Amino acid sequence: MIARTSLALGAVLVALSGIAARAQDASDLLLATLWTQRSVEYKANALTVFALARIRLGEALVDRSWTAAPAEQTGDYQTLPPAIILDIDETLLDNSKYQVWMMKNDKTFSTKTWNEFCAAQISTAIPGALEFVKYADSKNVKIFYITNRAAETEKDTRENMQKLGFPLGGNVDTFLMQNEKPEWGSAKSTRRAVVTKDYRVLLNIGDNFGDFDDRYRSSEADRLKAFDSDMAYWGKQWLMIANPTYGSFDTAPYGHDFKKSREEQRKAKRDVLESWGGPAK
Repeated sequence: MIARTSLALGAVLVALSGIAARAQDASDLLLATLWTQRSVEYKANALTVFALARIRLGEALVDRSWTAAPAEQTGDYQTLPPAIILDIDETLLDNSKYQVWMMKNDKTFSTKTWNEFCAAQISTAIPGALEFVKYADSKNVKIFYITNRAAETEKDTRENMQKLGFPLGGNVDTFLMQNEKPEWGSAKSTRRAVVTKDYRVLLNIGDNFGDFDDRYRSSEADRLKAFDSDMAYWGKQWLMIANPTYGSFDTAPYGHDFKKSREEQRKAKRDVLESWGGPAK
């Protein structure tokens, strides 16, 4: 009886160890989230971008021909009051706690859990973001937030950012949320066009190609062509914050087809990578 009990207990322990091992399986998010949440390199990178933003803002304020919305800024815009456009998630707000929750619970993104995370209002400011935005505001530059957070999260987003000290726009609605209006989909040009009616846009800052160019959700080859055609703006009117945790770069290898299984998505990403052939035999 004792032997049988020992065997049964041993089987249970083996099963539990197997479950624990599976819980610690390799995750695509591990290194990316570790870097964004814990590394000094990430902090230094973000501070560098926002330090450059101050320089570019000064240049833009004195150059009346300067615009960061080349497709949308039309007509005699040179005398319009100045504004800047910023994305929110992973540009101004650090949401890495949501990424860690997904990783530790073997979950993928869902609108339901994301909106619940937004409602928790625990996002923190990206290093250098708050200081830069407050600096721009002190120069009488209007701050517009064009985000693909859904319209139903606007109240929670505003409250989270207010707690952190971000300017909210006063009597101007500066939060342009996805689907707030029927024509405001995930592509952002329609919302940029709203800003450019009344303001000269000096800078656009984001973490995803889609924050700058509506051609973001195309093939890898077409994304590269679009990127090359935008070359004159990178580092000048357009500034990019590094975000290795998610974005259109991650979905491009499998054609942005979210119906594909995680195994199919991962295989597509592995297949596009270029490798060293290995040591000579």
